[in-house]
Amino acid sequence: MGRRTARGRVIAWAAWDWGSAAFNAVVTTFVFTVWLTSDAFVEAGADADAVTAQHTQWLGWGLTAAGALIAVLAPALGALADAQGRRKVWLGVNTAATVAAMLAMFAVSPTPGSRADAVILGVVLLSVGNVFFELASVAYNALLLEISTPRTIGRVSGIGWGAGYVGGIVLLLILFVGFIDPDVGWFGVTGEDGMDIRVSVVLSAVWFAVFAVPVMLAVPERVSSPAPGTPAASGSRPGVLDAYRRLGRDVARLWRTRRSTLWFLVASAVYRDGLAGVFTFGAVIAAGTFGFDAGEVIVFAIAANLVAGASTIAAGWLDDRIGPRRVVVVALVGLVVAGVAVFVLHDGGAGAFWVWGLLLTAFVGPAQSASRALLARLSDPGAEAEAFGLYATTGRAASFLAPLAFSTAIALGGAQYWGILGIVAVIAVGLVLLLGVRFPAGRGVGGRRDVAVPTADAPPAPEAP
Repeated sequence: MGRRTARGRVIAWAAWDWGSAAFNAVVTTFVFTVWLTSDAFVEAGADADAVTAQHTQWLGWGLTAAGALIAVLAPALGALADAQGRRKVWLGVNTAATVAAMLAMFAVSPTPGSRADAVILGVVLLSVGNVFFELASVAYNALLLEISTPRTIGRVSGIGWGAGYVGGIVLLLILFVGFIDPDVGWFGVTGEDGMDIRVSVVLSAVWFAVFAVPVMLAVPERVSSPAPGTPAASGSRPGVLDAYRRLGRDVARLWRTRRSTLWFLVASAVYRDGLAGVFTFGAVIAAGTFGFDAGEVIVFAIAANLVAGASTIAAGWLDDRIGPRRVVVVALVGLVVAGVAVFVLHDGGAGAFWVWGLLLTAFVGPAQSASRALLARLSDPGAEAEAFGLYATTGRAASFLAPLAFSTAIALGGAQYWGILGIVAVIAVGLVLLLGVRFPAGRGVGGRRDVAVPTADAPPAPEAP
C-alpha cells in the first residue's frame, strides 16, 4: 500500500471516531443525559429531588436493557458480518440508525403536563441509540486491520481513539459557545423548552453523519474465504441462528487453542469498566469532593479530553515498539497510582484534582486504545468482527462493576471521596488478571521484535509468558 493511500485511509477511518464523539460526549455524557435528569423535567409543585431520582432510575434501567441487548446481539451479528463479508454495510446501517435516534431526540421537550412522558421517550431513544452505536463500533473496530499492518496497528488505533477525544473537545466548544452558554445563541436559539439542548443534539447528529462518510468511501474491505463447514462455504446465506452456532463453536475452539484470547477478554472487561468509571464519576467527584462549580466541570472535561487525546495518539507509536500489553500494564499502574493520590489528597482543593485528575485521564486513552490494538493482533483473519463482538459482550457483562464498587466504597467509608478507591480496586483487579494471561508469540503483542503476519492456514502460535 502506497504511503499516500495508506495515510488517506487512516484519516478516513479515524474520521468515524472523530464524528462518534457527537454521541459519546454530547448525548451520553455531558449534555443530553444531564439535561434529561435535571429539574427541567420536574412538574411545578412536585418534589424535585424525588422526581429527578426517579428519572435517573429510568435512565439506568433503559441503559441496562440496552446493555443486555448488546451483550446478546454483538457477538452473533459480528460473526454474521464476518461470514457475509459485509462489515462496511453493518457499519453504515448501524451508524445511520444511531444518527436517526439522535435526530428523533429533538422531539423530547419538557412540556408542562407531559414531562414524565418526555423523559421516557428520551430514555428509549438513548437506549436504542446505544444499541446501534455499539453494534456499529463492532464493525468499525474490525476494519482496523484493513488500514494497518502488524507493525502499525498500535499507532493507527491510537490515532483513531485520540481523534475521538479531540473531536469531542471541538464539538463541545462549538455547542457551548454557540447554544448552551449564551442566553440567546446562534440563530436566536434560547433555552426555552430546552431548545438549546435539542438543537445541539440535532447538530451533533449531522456532525456524526458527515464524518461517518469517509470510512465508507475510502476504506476497502477484505473479502475472506468462508470457513469450511459453514453455510457460506456451501453457497447458502448464513442466518442469525447459524451465527450463534458458529459463535459457540468458535468460543469452544478458542478455549482449546487460544485460551489466552478468552482470558484477555475477561481481564479487559474488568479494567475497561474501571476506565469507564473514571470518566463517568470524575465529574461527580470534581463537584462533590473538590468543590468545582458547573462551569469548572465543563472546563475540566474539555481539558481532560485534550490530555486523553494527546496521550492516546502518542501511546499508539509506543504500542508498536514495545507492544500493546506493556502499554496497557503501564497505563493501569499509572491509573492506580493517580487514583490513590486523588483519594489521599481529597482535602487538597481544586488544584490537587487538576493535577492528579488530569493524570488519570492521561492514562485512560492509552489503555483503551492499546486494548483494541491487542485484540486486533490476536484476531484471526476473517473473524475480526466476531472478536470485537465478544469484546463488546464481555465489556457489557462487567459494566456493573465500577458503579457497584463506587457505591459500596462510599457506603463503607461514609464519604463521597471513598468511591475513588472503589474505581481503583476495579482497575487493580483487571491489572492482576491481565498479568496472569500468557499471550501467543508472533502476533506483535510483545512489540516489533515479536511480529508475524498471521494467516488463516497458520497453526496457532505457542503461548509465551
